[in-house]
Amino acid sequence: MVLRYMKNGLLVLVCFGSYIAFSQESKIDSLLSLVKADKEDTSKVLHLNLICFEYILQGEYYKGLPFGKQGLELAGKIKFDKGISKTSGSLGLIYMNQGNYSEALKSHYTALKIREKLNDKSGIAASHLNIGNVYRLLDNYTSAIASYKSSLSIYKDIKDKQREADAYMCLGNAYYGLNNNNDALKNYFISLKIYEEIDYKQGIRIVNSNTANIYRALGNYNESLKLRIATLKIDEESGNKESMTNSYINLGQLYIDMHKLNDAEYNLNKALVLSKETGYKDAIKETYKGLFLLDSAKANYKGAFENLKLYMLYRDSLENEETQKNTLQATLQYEFDKKEIAAKAEQDKLNVINEEEKQKQQIVIYFVVGLFIVVLIFSIFIYNRFRITNKQKATIEEQKLLVDNAYKSLHEKNKEVMDSIHYAQKIQRALITSEKYINNKLNQLIKNK
Repeated sequence: MVLRYMKNGLLVLVCFGSYIAFSQESKIDSLLSLVKADKEDTSKVLHLNLICFEYILQGEYYKGLPFGKQGLELAGKIKFDKGISKTSGSLGLIYMNQGNYSEALKSHYTALKIREKLNDKSGIAASHLNIGNVYRLLDNYTSAIASYKSSLSIYKDIKDKQREADAYMCLGNAYYGLNNNNDALKNYFISLKIYEEIDYKQGIRIVNSNTANIYRALGNYNESLKLRIATLKIDEESGNKESMTNSYINLGQLYIDMHKLNDAEYNLNKALVLSKETGYKDAIKETYKGLFLLDSAKANYKGAFENLKLYMLYRDSLENEETQKNTLQATLQYEFDKKEIAAKAEQDKLNVINEEEKQKQQIVIYFVVGLFIVVLIFSIFIYNRFRITNKQKATIEEQKLLVDNAYKSLHEKNKEVMDSIHYAQKIQRALITSEKYINNKLNQLIKNK
């Protein structure tokens, strides 16, 4: 989905990224019913944002603002990052169209940081595009072009042809702001070619509208007028008050260049009513600028002076020093946060590496300790076996010694017994011999008698 708003008579694209699937046919009443039935959860955040988005599509930013704020508050409360990015993006568009550029940048950078965290490439590209649009409104065309190119690169990478064409369109707008009509037309024609390839009529209409600005700058008023009238017809059919406001302003300023002052007055008055109705400050400023030029052309110097004062009043409120300061602070805060996030990511990476090294060291320590315990247990086991073996050996040696001693003792006893037996045998033999002698003697004595 694409919204349009005007800066110095130039149509600018605002892409909604992830919102492209939504349709203007969504009914706010039905969404309000859903919100009433919703719990305080993600669904309610999305429904609140849809209501905010529907009002943005209608150009009624002041009506969408409270719903966007409510959705953002709830998303933050329940830590719903996707919801925060969506509602921040919607609020950024509202603040931008209300001329509150510092809040617009703050909201878009909030959305961008979360989308980078979520690696939402389409959302990142949309945020860069929206940030570029805010810079362009601040006439900071260099920063705008840088943001548009970042967006374009991502859309090419993800092969989103419609968004790619939108980015080329925005680049054309920035170059137009630098009065570089050649580069502006170059980018417009590239975007037109893509729109025609994908048959995106709304994009074709916007290219033609922006080309009308180039024709006007070149003094080709008739061709510019044809494109302007065709654009207004489509805007009136769509009912988008913001788009109609832009077309009325563009037509009013073109009619002044063509010296058709009555037609210019009619269109500028229509633009003033609609811009005040929607609270579209940049359009109010541009309308007063057109009315100042108109009164000057009519020699109505009093009216011209009054309109010039009003133009300068709105211009100063939109582009004052505080706004520029807040814009710079928002940019610096984003860059600081981005560097801080990068540093934290690097530190987290180092922490992971250190933790892995610590775990490896712990594993080595556990392994060494475990090995030591195993070795200790094995050593104790070996020692015990050695001690038991030595004890058994000592017991065996002792038993052997006892056996040897017993054997020796037995041998000695046996020797003593054998010696006794031998001695007894000798005695016996001696006795036996004596007995024979006696018997012989007795026998002799007996015979002698």
